[in-house]
Amino acid sequence: MAAMASRSTSNRIAEAALTDQPAPGSRVAKPGAALKALRRKHGWTLADVSRRTGLPASTLSKIENDRMSPTFDKLARISTGLQIDISALFGDAGADSQPAAGGRRCIVRAGEGKGIETRNYSHLYPAWDLLNKRIIPIVAELHARSLEDFGELIRHPGEEYAYVLEGEVDLYTSMYAPVRLKAGDSIYFDSGMGHAYIAASDGPCRVLSLCSAPETQLIAASAGRPWAEESRRSAAPARRRRRR
Repeated sequence: MAAMASRSTSNRIAEAALTDQPAPGSRVAKPGAALKALRRKHGWTLADVSRRTGLPASTLSKIENDRMSPTFDKLARISTGLQIDISALFGDAGADSQPAAGGRRCIVRAGEGKGIETRNYSHLYPAWDLLNKRIIPIVAELHARSLEDFGELIRHPGEEYAYVLEGEVDLYTSMYAPVRLKAGDSIYFDSGMGHAYIAASDGPCRVLSLCSAPETQLIAASAGRPWAEESRRSAAPARRRRRR
């Protein structure tokens, strides 16, 4: 999918969000202040956060005191290690973490969003810029055409609704026999159950998924890192480069 492929650089939008050029009228993100407020709220020391995230305490101190701009990779390790959504690091450090009631909205034009390329999927996250989402929309183009090509089933917290946009899809799960879904068919399931979307027809096969898990855990799962192991992996320094 040309529009998706043109946005396949996984950190392009995340890096743009961390520049010093905010959009007119937008709130300036201060992940360091948000991290410090969160750490103090839970009574954690820098050493505690270091053990949870695998980042040196000196690095965390620089982030908190605005002496270092955290990369997306560091933000992902912080959110995973502390078990928070990455959007919490871009909110108001003095505000409640729950979004205020109101009429917020996010319009995304065709092909726009954050692109994530993995071996099995081309993912497009259309509403990436909207913080504190309770559901995560994802448009996925499927690469694998057999379970052997796909490899190990993936798991992540929450529930998932999938609607087939194009082609035919075989959904494999760890608890049920495979089911074939055609364009217009949909399924709702517990995404803590191992699952895999497999392209089952010629040509493009695309699925719209609505997931209740935090974005960082969805990205980690699609990149082949089981979410249940993320907290253990974050306790020691590790390479966190995602496959593209």
